[in-house]
Amino acid sequence: MFPIRDHNPSHRTPYVTWGLIGLNVLVFLLYFPGMESDYQLAMFWQEWAMIPEKVADGRRTFTILTSMFLHAGWMHLAGNMLFLWIFGDNMEDSFGHLPFLGFYLLSGLGADVIQVVSNSSSVVPVVGASGAIAGVLGGYLLLFPKARVDVIFIFIIFFKIFTLRAWIVLGVWFGMQFFNGLGAGTEEGGVAYWAHTGGFIAGVLLTIPYWLKQGGPAFWQKTHGHPPHEPTPVPTRLTPIPVVRRRRRR
Repeated sequence: MFPIRDHNPSHRTPYVTWGLIGLNVLVFLLYFPGMESDYQLAMFWQEWAMIPEKVADGRRTFTILTSMFLHAGWMHLAGNMLFLWIFGDNMEDSFGHLPFLGFYLLSGLGADVIQVVSNSSSVVPVVGASGAIAGVLGGYLLLFPKARVDVIFIFIIFFKIFTLRAWIVLGVWFGMQFFNGLGAGTEEGGVAYWAHTGGFIAGVLLTIPYWLKQGGPAFWQKTHGHPPHEPTPVPTRLTPIPVVRRRRRR
C-alpha cells in the first residue's frame, strides 16, 4: 500500500521540487547504467556514499550531502521521487522556493546524523534521498494532517485505490520506520530505518516555527487541516474492469 497522489496541487509552480527530482534522476543516469559490476558499484559507494564509521570519525563528511542524490536502483529512485512529487509541492508552496530547499537539505542532514548516531561503527554505505524526503513528510503531516491522499492497495493481482487522510498515511509510514528500526537493526534488508525516522522528526521540528507563525492550532482551524486552497477533483478509481457474471450451467 503506497500513496500515488494528493488532492491539493500547489498554487505556485514547484520549481525546487521539480529541480530536485530532475537532479536526482540526472545523477542516477550519470553513474548507475554505466556500472558494469557489483564491485565497480561498491567502489563508487566507498567514494560518494555516506559511511557512518567514517563520518563519525570526522572523515568524508561531505558525503552527507552527496549521498542524498544517490540511489541503489531504479525502484529506489522511482519510489523516492514519487513521494517527493506528491508531498513536496505543498511544502514548497508554504515555505517559498529557497526556504524549502534549505528545509529539504537540513532534513537530509538530520536524517544522516540520526543514522550515524544509531550505529557509528557501521561500514554499510547509506544512499538515497529518503531521509530528506522523510522531512518533507513530517512537515506535511504537521501542516496538513487532514489533506486527502489517494493510496493504492495491491494484493497479488487485485488492486484498489482508497482516499485517506494524510495523518493516517504518514502516521502509519512513520510508525513502520520507527518500530522496524527498533526491531530490525539500522540497515536491515538494506533499509536505513533510523535515517527515515530522523529525517521525519527533523522535518516536524523545522516546520514548527512556520506553523507557530501561522497561528499554530488556529492555522488548522483556518485551513481545516488542508492546504489553504480548494482541492482539485481527481478520479478515485483506475480504469474500471468490467465484472463478468457467472452463469449457471444447464
